[in-house]
Amino acid sequence: MSTEILSPLPGTFYRKPAPDQPAYKEAGDAVAKGDVIGLVEVMKTFYEVKADADGEIEAFLVENEDAVQAGQPLAKLKG
Repeated sequence: MSTEILSPLPGTFYRKPAPDQPAYKEAGDAVAKGDVIGLVEVMKTFYEVKADADGEIEAFLVENEDAVQAGQPLAKLKG
């Protein structure tokens, strides 16, 4: 069974906490409910995007720094 992690807000999606830092998670990584998988930036404010279920990241559906809409799928979890 797969689950999608959705964007909580419209904005810009970031997979890293800072440009010189590694990504929060990569495809194939295990995640637990509540793990941060990225950030959505809206007007210079950053909101954490968290997994809402345990599983493994099957794929990211958007790229780092892509513009996203509220409710848009960002990543697919299997588990």
